[in-house]
Amino acid sequence: MPSLRETLTRTNLSAAATDWLHRLVADWQMVADLAFADLTLWLPIELDATGDRAGSTWFLAAHARPSTGPNFYHDDVIGRPAEPGRETYLRQVYTTGRSITPDETGYVREQFVPVVCQGRTIAILIRHTDLHNMRQQGGLEVNYLQISQQLFRMIAEGDFPIDGAAIGVGRGTPRVGDGVVRLTADGIIDYASPNAVSALRRLGHTDQVNGADLSKIVTDRLQEGTTVDETVPLVLTGRAPWGSEIETGGVNLTLRAVPLTRGGVRMGALLLLRDVSEIRRRERELLSKDATIREIHHRVKNNLQTVAALLRLQSRRLEDPAAKEALAEAGRRLTTVALVHDTLSQGFSEQVDFDEVANRVLKATVEVAATSTVVATELQGTFGSVLAGDATHLAMILAELVHNAVEHGFEERELAAGATRVAPRVVVSARRLKIASQDGVEVMVIDNGVGLPGGERPDRSGLGMQIVEALISDLRGEISWRTTKPHGTVVRFTVRLRSNAN
Repeated sequence: MPSLRETLTRTNLSAAATDWLHRLVADWQMVADLAFADLTLWLPIELDATGDRAGSTWFLAAHARPSTGPNFYHDDVIGRPAEPGRETYLRQVYTTGRSITPDETGYVREQFVPVVCQGRTIAILIRHTDLHNMRQQGGLEVNYLQISQQLFRMIAEGDFPIDGAAIGVGRGTPRVGDGVVRLTADGIIDYASPNAVSALRRLGHTDQVNGADLSKIVTDRLQEGTTVDETVPLVLTGRAPWGSEIETGGVNLTLRAVPLTRGGVRMGALLLLRDVSEIRRRERELLSKDATIREIHHRVKNNLQTVAALLRLQSRRLEDPAAKEALAEAGRRLTTVALVHDTLSQGFSEQVDFDEVANRVLKATVEVAATSTVVATELQGTFGSVLAGDATHLAMILAELVHNAVEHGFEERELAAGATRVAPRVVVSARRLKIASQDGVEVMVIDNGVGLPGGERPDRSGLGMQIVEALISDLRGEISWRTTKPHGTVVRFTVRLRSNAN
């Protein structure tokens, strides 16, 4: 099904008109819910330079279904051309700029509303009502329909969508089904839906709702010392098309005001409100858990760094060179794992931006490598985000391979005859890919050192290579080695990454 942006390419509307239609469609679900009806947006395929129709075909550009009643269109209808009978009404409304409701045909009632932008009709909105399945009329239905007609009039007058309106107020944005309040121009409640009345009861208001001053209901129940956003008074009185949130007595309400105008004069306001107390409670719990997890990662990082420091101190007391080297290697590997936990302690997710970790591992490994040669490093491509467990594995593999390249690739050896000596350099290249329909990553560690002895893979008996192969095997990957010309080594490995679901 094409998007509105795609369907608008079939017209020659101006940038201002296109933006107006996007804003209308972004906010018309509220109108559909209040009208208990499907809404469709119709556009002429072509407009000439004067704004008159150059063609004779209208098409359906956007569609909204109500969440408060039965649907009129059950199938996708975007892109459908207008039938001849409907096209006659579309032309009439487009030409006159006035809404019409033709005589009912069977069980269908259609209301044609001009969409006006900057004093000019740019599209036609149709409200489709299935009279056979229409909701039984009651107080709620009558008031909702009255409010919807006020909004349709504003659309026809070019006053809706409203400039500067806040469509959402974050997670917990109120919808029609959550609670509707209609205010007079003075901010007095003219009508409140049952859900809105219940929300105000939970706020602590026990008196009659209709005829009460909404701003007084709220302000009387604010606890002493409560900081109130500056938008709240304007929202509570319906004077500004903004959204806000209030919290008092353990109750959180999100509010959204839509001023209702006639001829540009504010006649009252529609206020949507929603009790989001449970949502906010869960958010606070998640924030607390996130903070706890971050603190755990921070402490793990500190503990690993402490152990690494103790190993370095112990190695200084040893005289056996092999033992000193073993402790130094163990400390380096612990420091690599600590880098991953340090990154996790600074975020709110178990997903790690591994490019940051890779850069830190690359620099730290080169600095501590047992060589007097200055080696330049570079990271190409991207690892992307990976889970914490995979990040630890990748960091260990990368550290071992880079350390091996620096320590053994740039030893003081004679290069082949005629070879040009170049500045030592290690490049890590990464790219995401699919391996058997599963997310994976391909990594190459490239150096311009002396190359592999005899052009073959390194000795597998070393602890470093055993660690690399064990970790790659755990990630169901594979590794290969090759010598480049005139000198240097390329180590390529691919691994599969685990997903959150797994």
